[in-house]
Amino acid sequence: MKIYTRTGDEGKTSIIGGMAYKDDIRVESYGTVDELNSFLGQAISMMDPAKYSDLRVDLLEVQHELFDCGNDLAFSRPKVDRYKVSEAMVERLETWIDKYDAETPDITKFILPGGSLLSSTLHVCRTVCRRAERRVVTLAQSHEINEAVRKYLNRLSDLLFTVARLANVREGVADIEYARSADVFHTPKKD
Repeated sequence: MKIYTRTGDEGKTSIIGGMAYKDDIRVESYGTVDELNSFLGQAISMMDPAKYSDLRVDLLEVQHELFDCGNDLAFSRPKVDRYKVSEAMVERLETWIDKYDAETPDITKFILPGGSLLSSTLHVCRTVCRRAERRVVTLAQSHEINEAVRKYLNRLSDLLFTVARLANVREGVADIEYARSADVFHTPKKD
């Protein structure tokens, strides 16, 4: 099989059930999800297997699920019976957020994306995830979508924020508070 097909030379690409221009909002949506998946793969490759064995397994599962998100966004017409992303996947992300958040200190102020190299990379993942979510919101204004994908991306950005902080904890690097931030987070103390 040849890797090039020449079918996209005129600015169009195949989607499930048809063709679309490469700058179509549908293609932008799943293309941004694909970009996120690539950055996430980079972050996973930076993780020490011993120190991050739990997180590597969870984020690898997220990578598979990002392919599922792309699949669900690529339909030219809704195919509810063929959607892969579910509410149960969103709920599992919440479980992971709670699990990893328990390892991080409470925060009251905004923090800067940074600290360790791994944390910085996970923050890049978080911001690309937010962009993917914005593209999906735009798509949903004109096309029917699997609503679970939008929820999944919203929750995933929360997970990525949490694990970026976790990476700093496990690397022994403090989060950097935004110097001009007021107290904006009022979370109860962890047990």
